[in-house]
Amino acid sequence: MATQEERARAGKAARKRASRSSHAAWIPSADRPDPVAVLERQGVDRVQELLPIRYGRMAASPFAFLRGAAAVMAGDLAVLRHTGLTVQLCGDAHLLNFGVFASPERALLFDLNDFDETCQGPFEWDVKRLAASVAVAARGNGAGENAARDAAQDAVTAYRKGMRRLAGLGELAVWYERVDAREALDLIRSPRHRKRAEAGLDHARGRTSLQALGKLTEVVDGARRIIHDPPLLEPAGAPDLAALRKIFGDYRSTLSEERRLLLDRYRFVDAARKVVGVGSVGTRCYIVLLAGRDPGDPLFLQIKEAVRSVVEEQLPSGPYLHPGHRVVAGQRLLQAAGDIFLGWMTGPQGRAFYWRQLRDMKGSADITAMSTAELRWYAGLCGTALARAHARSGDRLAIAAYLGGSDTFDRAVADFALRYAAQNARDHAALTTAIESGVIGALPGV
Repeated sequence: MATQEERARAGKAARKRASRSSHAAWIPSADRPDPVAVLERQGVDRVQELLPIRYGRMAASPFAFLRGAAAVMAGDLAVLRHTGLTVQLCGDAHLLNFGVFASPERALLFDLNDFDETCQGPFEWDVKRLAASVAVAARGNGAGENAARDAAQDAVTAYRKGMRRLAGLGELAVWYERVDAREALDLIRSPRHRKRAEAGLDHARGRTSLQALGKLTEVVDGARRIIHDPPLLEPAGAPDLAALRKIFGDYRSTLSEERRLLLDRYRFVDAARKVVGVGSVGTRCYIVLLAGRDPGDPLFLQIKEAVRSVVEEQLPSGPYLHPGHRVVAGQRLLQAAGDIFLGWMTGPQGRAFYWRQLRDMKGSADITAMSTAELRWYAGLCGTALARAHARSGDRLAIAAYLGGSDTFDRAVADFALRYAAQNARDHAALTTAIESGVIGALPGV
């Protein structure tokens, strides 16, 4: 294994492949694919009647477009010079793919919470996606260009400082590192901001399977059933129910032995197809209701289709042949504490799926309600969490040496973020134009 000095030298050598200041660049190439065409290609193998929901959600705002356009940005990043310093990427590290959730010990942690696009790649791709999302969010909240740039830079600075701190820690210390949501609140100086953040944590604590039981189910002929709320929530038909019961056993086999024992104490009650997210709309997704000791002891699991990562399409193939395995392995590697019911399997027609809890004290921030000061604080928190996640899989000493002690990298990525926010606004306008002209069908407000 390389020494500390050799790893640091490798990081500094990466500046020859991509200087820190070079990350400021963003000029779309003449042959840049049409963003709407990219989205349409993604939708070819999705549930077609759900695609208008996806487009309607993406058209709602430039930030909503950015959320759904991970494939567009991945293609844009792929044409830029990169460092070659690889980590396990989130692949879609925008602001709303961070949030709070409960650890197995029932502590509330702040971390990445979406891994559909996870794969190995250059560390700065996640950093640029995060910074761009901060700039887009700031602009959407009415901030000026300078304020938006400053907020984006705060995310990058927090990442750089976090990575340099982690480079000084031992392997186990890095592995056990976590961002405790309650401790993060202690850093908030503004009483108003703190009160709002505390309310968000209280809301997350209430988002459990028991809460979902009251919201998502009803009693029909004496039996508990998932409600019918088309097109967002539709009970599974007999063929789907039979298939889900069958693949339940395959999923069970990917859990550790003690968790299989826990799962075996629940019985299958009902299942439904559910529309989730923005970019994911159209992929096959179900929720399953299980009952433990009695009907008042529920467990909701989500089964979500896993397809090839949009980032993986731009890079050499990773080590995982099964997309569900890729998502699960990536989540286990990146998150400080994982979902105990996280697993994967192959479903009907050879489609890949992964399983996780639907609600386990999960919550995300309302960035539209944030002042510029609040957004800057939150951006820094996300940057810190991203550095922790990357440090588990990448060479943190090399990355820290590449980043250095100055703000050269921070300023460059902030410049990129502002330029890409403008590009994202143009892409969002292209989608709305396609919808208005009838080229693409959309269901707004669904």
